[in-house]
Amino acid sequence: MPFGILDCKKMEVVPGTAFMSDQDDLPPEFAYIPRDQLKHGTGRYQNVILVPQPSDSPNDPLNWPQWRKELILLITSLSAAVVGAYGPMLSPGFVEIAHNLDITLDVLAQSTAWLILCIGLGLFITNPLAKIIGRRPVYLVAILIMFITCIWGAAVKEYDSFLASRIIAGIGMAPYEVLVQCTIGDLYFVHERATRIAVWNLFLLTGISGGALVAGYIIEREGYQWTFGVCAILFGVLGLGVIFAVPETAYRRDAVVPVPVAKGKEETEEGSVRKMRLGRDHEVQLQHVSSFTEGGHGSNVTEQARLEAAERKHTYWESLRVYTGRYSRAPGWKPFVRPVVLLFYPAVFWGFLVYGTVITWIVVFSVVNAVIFVNPPYNFTISQTGLISLSPFILTIIGELISGPLNDWICIYLTKKNRGIYEPEFRLPLMAVSLITGVVGFFGFGASVEYQTHWSGPVLCFGLANMSLVFAATCVFGYIVDSYRELNEEAFVAINTRNLLTFGLTYFVNGWLQQQGPLVVFCILGALFVFVTLLTIPLWIFGKKFRSFTGRNRWLQRFMNDNE
Repeated sequence: MPFGILDCKKMEVVPGTAFMSDQDDLPPEFAYIPRDQLKHGTGRYQNVILVPQPSDSPNDPLNWPQWRKELILLITSLSAAVVGAYGPMLSPGFVEIAHNLDITLDVLAQSTAWLILCIGLGLFITNPLAKIIGRRPVYLVAILIMFITCIWGAAVKEYDSFLASRIIAGIGMAPYEVLVQCTIGDLYFVHERATRIAVWNLFLLTGISGGALVAGYIIEREGYQWTFGVCAILFGVLGLGVIFAVPETAYRRDAVVPVPVAKGKEETEEGSVRKMRLGRDHEVQLQHVSSFTEGGHGSNVTEQARLEAAERKHTYWESLRVYTGRYSRAPGWKPFVRPVVLLFYPAVFWGFLVYGTVITWIVVFSVVNAVIFVNPPYNFTISQTGLISLSPFILTIIGELISGPLNDWICIYLTKKNRGIYEPEFRLPLMAVSLITGVVGFFGFGASVEYQTHWSGPVLCFGLANMSLVFAATCVFGYIVDSYRELNEEAFVAINTRNLLTFGLTYFVNGWLQQQGPLVVFCILGALFVFVTLLTIPLWIFGKKFRSFTGRNRWLQRFMNDNE
């Protein structure tokens, strides 16, 4: 029972647990393959075994030039940043926009709630669809939707049409909230992914916190319509980037298996030990078919299979095809149902509660800030209200720079103390930092606004609440990635059903704030935040047993397997 984590005796190796006491900590699928047969990294990573093992095909995204991978990451991350800004960008001008559309602030806040709801529902369509038909068609349709709805939002004069544009935009926003993580998995090896996920997360979170910062000036000087106009321009440019520089990154890759070399010159003098080489599933099948051949013919067949399997490198224009085939062997309905099933995994449900609660409370800030700061005693202008977002913008960047390296250091330290055995639960201690910053942020914001302190008080608390989100996200996604490596895509969709929670709260929060005041509202939100954060303690204790249970359940294993 290391550090209070209850052990499990029913599985020899629990999913997520890794043995890192020496240099032989290979993934299970490589355990019986000679190390010299496996492909390694280059440069300072020359001693790192590449996971997953790339094929020999020049069309395998893992084999693409590094500059091409980074360009794809840049374009999709920038798109995620603009998507992140699109939701809360109107918050500094809520009072003016409500007046222009002849609606109440509650009704305008509800338009944001409907947008968030459609993002949550859209995830259950776009992500499974991308698993089946590939990423590129989904990215293209999504950014086209965003471009059209931005033009629509800029031209609209009536609230009903305005609301319709926001609802449809939610479907276009969904892929860039989750699917980019899957693209990172397509392009990069395991030892490269953490940094790239941090880059994408930085773009997304700074877009969310920084969008209102810029939008405040645009609304004050040009009108709120131009916030949509600027987004349309950005989506237009990024859309061209997706069309011409983001090819399909999904790839059908056979499992790596050891292939025995047929009897012949390769056989040892004793005749009892046969050498192995690195091959793939289809080679094993061919070798079984030709097992009747004598001498070295079997080796020739597998070599021929390898040569026949080698693909001609696609031309630039061929790589830009919109549809390139089906990428999942599972029945069409399975990818759509799996996120619902995964939501009942204890670890995933914990992630849903923690991440969903924190980010929902952050969205509440964007909904109520305009109401609080444009009125006495602060009397901010629209641009000054937008400048409030400078606090979360800066503290989000600081949090991103600290949380990742600190989380990795804690994991390495605890692994050494645990005799070289790594447990995903080692990702959880950083939740203590999230708890501290969140308590100061949520309770402090309510108290400082209620007692009308200097504006720096609530602004700083707003930033600390956003920093709490950064640390919470690092723990949640790090824990899920390490616990359920093969189910990351579905798990991320399940966690992001938190949009349903966000929809419920933002729908009525302004009325609640008006009735009971900021102190009561934010103390209740703060108390709920503390409660769900403290659920990390039972997850720390029982997390390994939970992972063992889901790993031993045969029905779950069959249902989550693409080949079943």
